[in-house]
Amino acid sequence: MDPVLVLIALIGLIAFGVPIFLALGLSGLLGLYMARGPLAFFFAPSSLFGQLNAFELIALPLFILMGNFLGATPVGSSLFTAAVRWLNWLRGSLAISSVGASAMFGAVSGVSLAGVAAVGSIAVPQMLARGYSRSLAAGSVVSAGALAMLIPPSVPFIIYGAVSSVSVADLFIGGIVPGIVLALALSLFIYIRVRLNPAEAPASEERFTWRERWASLANIWHAALLVVAVLGSIYSGLATPSEAAGIGAAGAFLIATLVFRSLSWRKFLEILATTARISGAILLIIGCAKIFGDYLNMVRVPQLLTEALTSTGLPAWAILLAVMLLLILLGMIVDAVSLIVVTTPVLLPLVTALGYDPLWFGIVMVLNLEIAVVTPPVGLNLYALRGVCPELSVEEIIKSSLPFVAVQFLVLMLFVFFPSLSLWLPGLM
Repeated sequence: MDPVLVLIALIGLIAFGVPIFLALGLSGLLGLYMARGPLAFFFAPSSLFGQLNAFELIALPLFILMGNFLGATPVGSSLFTAAVRWLNWLRGSLAISSVGASAMFGAVSGVSLAGVAAVGSIAVPQMLARGYSRSLAAGSVVSAGALAMLIPPSVPFIIYGAVSSVSVADLFIGGIVPGIVLALALSLFIYIRVRLNPAEAPASEERFTWRERWASLANIWHAALLVVAVLGSIYSGLATPSEAAGIGAAGAFLIATLVFRSLSWRKFLEILATTARISGAILLIIGCAKIFGDYLNMVRVPQLLTEALTSTGLPAWAILLAVMLLLILLGMIVDAVSLIVVTTPVLLPLVTALGYDPLWFGIVMVLNLEIAVVTPPVGLNLYALRGVCPELSVEEIIKSSLPFVAVQFLVLMLFVFFPSLSLWLPGLM
């Protein structure tokens, strides 16, 4: 009965608008108190600081800092310009270019909101000015922005690795194939959609020479080289993800100051403050979620759940499908960070008991979160696009995202039922 009361307390606190980290910490402390009495006041701080005392988490603020430095440069617009010049021969090229630019920007930021803001502020006005349908313009950007969660360096992978003890480097490698497949699937959907309904994307009359195409790469090669250096140092074994994040942050700072000269002293301080605020919020959630998770482990909730579901006689795929649907539903009301740190300690024992790899589960969980950030009411990408494109209403952004969510779900199911697709590349390393 106690776990039920603790869960009710958690839901009640969230419903009353209490910050998620505080709701997790207080409800976890309540559970520990009911289970161990005054000793709870010793267990809770140990849980919080024990979780945050992880070397892997150093990568979190550094990768966020890297993305913020590059976000202060014209890299986002340059990526979109390059994609347009190379893909303008395709019908719907502006929408497909948005997907490509978002995927590439994801590789330098790791944060989906940054991708939506950087690409959306440029791509959506251009698409609307050239006669693209509002639905296609909004849907292509808001869904593609989520690619930053999957394509390394990915902040959700760092958080999952810290909670599950799975190698962050392996998670980064494992996210490459699903990220590419999802980007191609979104692009293919756009291409088929505009071929079936040409009115949604008028054919482009612009023509670019090969000289202009190659010239468009002049303002993005620095960022591309930085990504290669960061990921290459991880995959080659020369640096840990945390060390590589330091390289990335330093490199992004040099690009912003020496190459683009877009970083004033005031902007520099703003970026440091923003990075500290975002990192602090995420770390607080992770630490307080550990208190909640330790209580659940103390009263054996994960083990009892595993035993109950495995004893039903249902096939593993059916239980796994139910888990995926549960994550999708929870993603509609809980932010991605909270969802990872709260559900992983509960669901991971079940998944491993069914015979699945924890590395694979981390990959499909992040694929699941790609859907969460574009579904209301807590789909942050929806509101990020609304913020940079005030000509679009939240309602039409939500409506435009639904066909793309269907594509994302199909890709999720592909990697759910064929785990080897996401594990073969890490297996080669």
